[in-house]
Amino acid sequence: MKAEEEIRRRIREQGAISFAEFMGLALFWPEGGYYTGGEPVGASGDFYTSPLVHPAFGALLALQLLQMWQLLDRPDPFTVVEMGAGDGLLGRDVADCSANLPSEFGRSIRYICLDRRAVEGVEKILPGDRYPIGVDRVVASGLPFHGMRGCVLSNEFLDSAPVHQVTMLRGVLREVYVTLKDGELTPDLREPSTPALSARLEDLGIDLTEGQTAEINLGLSGWAGEVAAALEAGFALTIDYGQPAEELYSAERRRRGTLTTYYRHTQTDAPFRNVGRQDMTAQVDFTSVIQAGRRAGLTPLGFTLQRKFLSNLGLGHLQRQLGSLGLAQAAIQANRAGMLDLARPGGFGDFKVLAQGKGVGQPALWGFAPGPAAAALAGELPVPLLTSQHISLPEGRYIETAVEFEEWWPSPEGTPGPAGP
Repeated sequence: MKAEEEIRRRIREQGAISFAEFMGLALFWPEGGYYTGGEPVGASGDFYTSPLVHPAFGALLALQLLQMWQLLDRPDPFTVVEMGAGDGLLGRDVADCSANLPSEFGRSIRYICLDRRAVEGVEKILPGDRYPIGVDRVVASGLPFHGMRGCVLSNEFLDSAPVHQVTMLRGVLREVYVTLKDGELTPDLREPSTPALSARLEDLGIDLTEGQTAEINLGLSGWAGEVAAALEAGFALTIDYGQPAEELYSAERRRRGTLTTYYRHTQTDAPFRNVGRQDMTAQVDFTSVIQAGRRAGLTPLGFTLQRKFLSNLGLGHLQRQLGSLGLAQAAIQANRAGMLDLARPGGFGDFKVLAQGKGVGQPALWGFAPGPAAAALAGELPVPLLTSQHISLPEGRYIETAVEFEEWWPSPEGTPGPAGP
């Protein structure tokens, strides 16, 4: 049974389901959900991510992981679990860089690519005999680890979590449900399914204005609890697009919220089309991520833009070195374009990086402030270069898409609103 068939079956039985349930089924239904089907990232998918843009992303993350290993007194093993690892490309790039870092680090680190689906052909990307570090794959929907000393890493993971949609209608908070009308999936505004929705907004001090719609991820507490339970001591490093709550729930800038859909590298903003065959995503409420982490025992250690994080770790040095490698001009241009895209304002550069810790005190992490240690290490690294597994931006094979999503939301009357802000 495909995702849409299961959604329709549940609606026929229940009359309507919450948008969160609809989104969870569309993305993760075992038989034909978006993330349980083919590979969604890359030329044959619907979007691309920082690891695909350039291996410098993984190389600089490896520097931050090295410092975390040092701060934990060099444990062996030092376990890094990447949640939502997909085809494992980020793990490969971290491994490539780690081969050029202190050998004790390379011998100690164990990198685990965690995903809820098996990925065919991943052995071609992560051939274990090439690297000094151990790279493993685990297929699971949660975080099945305990007693770790290391780091839980995620890149564009939380944005795919199912979200509830709410809107303010005549001064009363209503929730968006999904039902059938004339055989078509359609939104319907009803009484909230749980008081936790209004409680979240109250805790954040957010008052939605009349007609404003927003999304709320109630799964953050569970995620933070899993991360805290997995770590004996260590770090959580979360990279994603999103905002602090005050900015995210701004009626002036995001009156219709941030939910969007992507189909074949095109922003479609039509959640009821191509169900199970397109990406569906919402920006991350980082204030709630931090609060959920605090309740679970995770201390916030740093929060910044991706462009600042990568710059503090040495991205500029890697860019400057490209011209001294004897590469063909086309290769220099392709690599420079990829590195620049990682830090581009209005794109990946505006993604947020959040570090949290458990049992580590409050250290100053290299990625959150410029300093000599990271710069010195970056200066000693071989410059990472694009491979056949990465994309080449100058070839123009990918459509640029924005990270401000405001195109589709139900109107206060419960029907889809017009496109545009």
